Amino acid sequence: MNERAAGVPGTPAWTREQAERVERTDEVVAPIIYPRREDDVPDVHGWDTWVLRERDGSIASVDGWRVIFSLTAPSDMLPGKRHDVAEIRYFYSRDGKNWIDGGPVFDRETCLGSRQWAGSALLDDGQVYVFYTAAGRAVEEELSYHQRLAVGAGGSIRADDDGLAIDGPWEHEILLRPDGERYEREEQYRGMIYTFRDPWFFEDPATGETWLLFEANTPVPEGSDACGGDPEKQEFNGSIGIARSPTGDPTDWVLEDPLLDAVCVNQELERPHVVPRDGRYYLFFSSHDHTFAPGLEGFDGLYGFVADSLRGEYRPLNGSGLVVANPANAPYQAYSWLAFPHGEELLVSGFFNYYDLGPLTIDDVGHLPREEQLAKFGGTLTPTLRLTIEGDRTRIVDSLEHGHVPLEDEELPPLDTDRVGDRTAAGRYRRRF
Repeated sequence: MNERAAGVPGTPAWTREQAERVERTDEVVAPIIYPRREDDVPDVHGWDTWVLRERDGSIASVDGWRVIFSLTAPSDMLPGKRHDVAEIRYFYSRDGKNWIDGGPVFDRETCLGSRQWAGSALLDDGQVYVFYTAAGRAVEEELSYHQRLAVGAGGSIRADDDGLAIDGPWEHEILLRPDGERYEREEQYRGMIYTFRDPWFFEDPATGETWLLFEANTPVPEGSDACGGDPEKQEFNGSIGIARSPTGDPTDWVLEDPLLDAVCVNQELERPHVVPRDGRYYLFFSSHDHTFAPGLEGFDGLYGFVADSLRGEYRPLNGSGLVVANPANAPYQAYSWLAFPHGEELLVSGFFNYYDLGPLTIDDVGHLPREEQLAKFGGTLTPTLRLTIEGDRTRIVDSLEHGHVPLEDEELPPLDTDRVGDRTAAGRYRRRF
């Protein structure tokens, strides 16, 4: 039965009928990831990662260096507690494979929130803008999950043959808060997780308009007829929000109606981002197995939709929306994927999450002894997957080295046809954060 989302009228929906088609196939299942070398121990663990981009969406190259930003925490901290102390660090690289730690982006005393969660980064006319989620409040006795979309603006970037540095002074500003009508406020939510986060800068190549995508929830009041009136399903009310800049200024935003609604289907559509290609708009987000509504089975994976315009009617890729899934024998090995174009291919990078769990779930990990919890967490970048993309269909065909972020004009190795469809291919980590 197709239970249409009861969100903002006219908003495209991820329907239950579409989500019921989610399944692991050779086209979408990623290879097994193997752990890092034991002699390569990092000072920090990293997870959600994004690339410094130009206004047109291309990966920025600053005197030959490229830059990524990651949420990080000390590597001796229990993985399940990392979001409580998350801070954004930057890393830079000449070859896009070996990353040098540049340190924290912000001074904790000046940035907003009690900690920072994921976002995006823009290099525009020599200035760096780091969009982020201000989580919690600067002064709070107990950690809260209050979320606002924020930016650190006015950063400078310097580079020479020896390295790269990003400095302030930063001007921190709250950009957007939920309106309670199109986007749920914290006091309205009834579900397992509240979301208003993950700002992603995007300039539409067709119109030149400037947008900010984000993860949100659709308000579904008690007594609503959404999901056939089923209050359990109504708690699963994820959406992808969007705001427009009327001036093109990266700090000037006005909320607009959501891009995609998932009421009755899924609670979290994390880290949404758009890849334009051949006149189409490919919308991607990550989601967990446990955030699917009752009666649906999904996986920790990257999901995607396509439309003929940014505000168009989005269709699920591969019939269901599933683009990359962890294998059944390693269901939590990776998460928080980022898709970016390279020639005729689509590249996808994520972070190495939990591995060697056997029959354990994520909830079980927190009950393990401390050393076991640390031993089962990857905390670095995954191999970069190579996907073919044709219209509404995608297929995983090969992978690059761990953490490889190539520029658009870099030549990639020939496709390893012996590995196409091989779900157990693996490599070794050459370097950690």
